[in-house]
Amino acid sequence: MRIAIDARLNAYREGGIAEYTRRIVTELSRLDSPEMYLILEHAKTQTSLIPVGVKGMKAIRVFTPPHHRFERTAFALEVTRTRPRILHSPDFIPPRFGARHYVITVHDLNFLHFPQFQTPDSLAYYKGNIQQAVNQADCILADSEATRRDLHHMLNTPLEKIKVHLLGVPENFRPLPQEQVDAFRVRYHLPREYILFVGTFEPRKNLPGLLNAYQQLHQIMPDAPPLVIAGRRGWLFESIFEQVTSLGLRDQVRWLEDVPAADLPSLYNAASVLTLPSFYEGFGFPVLEAMACGIPTVASDRGSLPEVAGDTGILINPDHPDQIAEALHLALTDSTFRARSSAAGLVRAGQFTWARTAQVVSEVYRS
Repeated sequence: MRIAIDARLNAYREGGIAEYTRRIVTELSRLDSPEMYLILEHAKTQTSLIPVGVKGMKAIRVFTPPHHRFERTAFALEVTRTRPRILHSPDFIPPRFGARHYVITVHDLNFLHFPQFQTPDSLAYYKGNIQQAVNQADCILADSEATRRDLHHMLNTPLEKIKVHLLGVPENFRPLPQEQVDAFRVRYHLPREYILFVGTFEPRKNLPGLLNAYQQLHQIMPDAPPLVIAGRRGWLFESIFEQVTSLGLRDQVRWLEDVPAADLPSLYNAASVLTLPSFYEGFGFPVLEAMACGIPTVASDRGSLPEVAGDTGILINPDHPDQIAEALHLALTDSTFRARSSAAGLVRAGQFTWARTAQVVSEVYRS
């Protein structure tokens, strides 16, 4: 059975959907499977996703860029030449034709929940194509039960058409030796304790709410550790930097942009607590990564985050900075909570593996 996987996005970016695609291809290559996988990679791709020496996978170079205005037709013509039985689109939107059956992965419907948090181009692309995509798909893979419910309620998608596959956490996210963590702190000039946020600097992540909460935390805990905000600049980030100045927090807030992936486990291990007060998350990798490192978490009670965190951390209403501040204060000062959250997080994180994710994907292909 010839199964094509659309991996064009990986030539343009890392993380997010591109990382999902890379992990799925890697894990499928490890399964004992009679299928022939055609990995559709853009001509700009520098390094193929297919692991060296793997049989049963073939890289196919294509030229249609992702998110192009005429993508669904232009890419369809390229897909047709490969004659796949199934085409899997990890980035939501399939071509108009080219395969017998279509599988799509819907990571979230953030663009429908909060259109004001999207760039105009992103909103036009996803919102303009999502209904046709879910109608065309024979099966939809969703990252969480929250996304499954959204698909059903917001797009009238039959529940039986949607299969949930929780995502995985890489093995390098784990508790690290103290000397390695200390060396990381020295290299990045970080203090012994800090509150950590990891994510894109954009409105959906609720950084303004977090900054207001951090100011309130200082009122009840004057010696509160610094807030380290790690990630990359997204859309409408300028006002976030301005807010730090207006709140008088320039000396207490540290920005770490574009931290190498290899340093992220150390960044988590060195933190006192991870906070992710987003208005919406399709999955919420930072919470899972922190749990896998044994770090307590304070996260939003919205979207998929309760599914990821379970009862291992503190869930807060992102609309109330005072709740965020109180939760951070407890996480920093209550040793009983910290020990329980760390232990429970490690156990729960062990249930999230990319091998299990890929096994569900493989079963969907066969069904």
